[in-house]
Amino acid sequence: MMEANQPVSTQTDVKPNMPDELKNQLEFVSASKLGRYELPVGLGLGVLSGILWFLACPKFNLWPLAWFAMAPGLFAMERASSRWRAALFAWCMGIVGNAGGFYWMIAVIERFAGLPRPLAVLLFIAVCSFQALGLLFLGWILHSIRRNFDLPLALLAPLIMVTAELCMPLLFQFYLAMTLARQLHFIQIADLTGPLGVTALLIMVNGAIYDIVTNPRRRLRTALVSALIVAGVLAYGYFRINQMSRLRAAAPKIKVGIIQPNVSSNDIGNSRGLFAYQQIATLQKLSAELEAAGADLIVWPESAYPEAISRQAEGDKPEQSASRIRRNFTAPLIFNVITYEPTVNRRPMYNTAFMLDQSGKFAGRFDKNQLLIFGEYFPFLETFPWLQKFAPQSGSQYAAGQSAVAFPFRTKDGREWRLGPMICLEDIIPAFGRKVGKLHPHLLVNLTNDSWFGDTSEPWQHLSLSVFRSIEHRTELVRAVQTGVSAYVDVTGKIYAETYVAGTPESPRPPDKILQEVALIEGGHTVYAAVGDIFGYLCAAMTIFLWLIFPRLRRRRKLIPSAASD
Repeated sequence: MMEANQPVSTQTDVKPNMPDELKNQLEFVSASKLGRYELPVGLGLGVLSGILWFLACPKFNLWPLAWFAMAPGLFAMERASSRWRAALFAWCMGIVGNAGGFYWMIAVIERFAGLPRPLAVLLFIAVCSFQALGLLFLGWILHSIRRNFDLPLALLAPLIMVTAELCMPLLFQFYLAMTLARQLHFIQIADLTGPLGVTALLIMVNGAIYDIVTNPRRRLRTALVSALIVAGVLAYGYFRINQMSRLRAAAPKIKVGIIQPNVSSNDIGNSRGLFAYQQIATLQKLSAELEAAGADLIVWPESAYPEAISRQAEGDKPEQSASRIRRNFTAPLIFNVITYEPTVNRRPMYNTAFMLDQSGKFAGRFDKNQLLIFGEYFPFLETFPWLQKFAPQSGSQYAAGQSAVAFPFRTKDGREWRLGPMICLEDIIPAFGRKVGKLHPHLLVNLTNDSWFGDTSEPWQHLSLSVFRSIEHRTELVRAVQTGVSAYVDVTGKIYAETYVAGTPESPRPPDKILQEVALIEGGHTVYAAVGDIFGYLCAAMTIFLWLIFPRLRRRRKLIPSAASD
């Protein structure tokens, strides 16, 4: 009999005459223990991975950490004693990573939900827990598959992680690929796979590190195959950057001016009285200065123009109107405004972008398709009106646009071009980017208001996520952002002439403007534009096959001979 104080062995006896398959399974069980302190060790490794992940993201920007950030978490998942424990360790990693990356949500919840700090923190933890469900499933599925197949994590982990990023719904869209947004040679594959391919590359390297450290038999082969794949990605990156740089050099150019008003979130929407007219006058003054400097097109950000406009309006307001949109300049203008149907209660309302041509007419109108949940709409409010009392912004129930739009734009030489407008978070959503890409725009134009988040990591994360739209469709991107970060992104994904984040209402900065040359390159002709997330769907199909289908097929094959012998 074992003494009470004798340590429990975690080794499983493997008999010499056992079938090879059973040996492998028992060896896996033996190796899967983290010891008597499995729970705290596993959670600690998950926390460590979560910290490494958010430090790799903007605005910390310690991007080299992304190449091994998941390795501690993979160790915990792989060596957990059960699928539940593996899922728990992975979920812990996701919660910590989301909490560190999205810490700015606490202040946003306080402001819009009107909750005290303790309740806002609890809701924030709940949101982070929801956002981390993809990693929970990573832990569960990885552990389940490894119980049946001795596959290297360099192969298995990216398959499952890509499936999670593809399939799991998120309140705040993100993908791990954003850690490499400024490492151009690694992210050029986005024109083939979208950001999912970049995520797969990162997780493959993380899995390879785990395999190399823990499996001497596979060390050389894993290192060689992984290095060859990374080298292939880099070679493709060099090739595409050189190719696109030559294309950009030969393409027609225009000068696009961006105005960054730096109006604080406290003053956004102040559409009455002197302040509103001062806002408009400032926009007009800066626009006139940009035109004098050679701007062919001017862009105002989301929420810059402080008044609402009827959807029946065909153009600018009269010259004598104090709220006239354009004054003292004639350059074409893309701007954002709230539009409404001319009914008694001005409903529904839309978050709209207009193209104001040189004649003062609206040459194009685009209604935001992807509304921000709880910010621009409250789910099920029309079906269940009693939810109105729970809506944090009951007056901001917007209707969604139904399609992407291309604005017509004519240059001074009379040539016609197409501009693809996107409002706020639409430039971080690959699926919406593909809708715009199908219209083959020569330039993407994003109008954003990130003033709600202040001088946090959110504006920098938003910019990093938007970079992939330029690469996916091989066209350039202009981003006009209310309080920053405004920027230009070229056809290779390179960010240039970026501004800054204006900060808080307590430390305001004066209105600003920038003017840069952009290339007009017809987008939407890439592999990714044509096939979408086929890479992600293939990974998902392979994951489902390994997780659910193949084990059943193998068990069925074993039963057939025994049944026949009976």
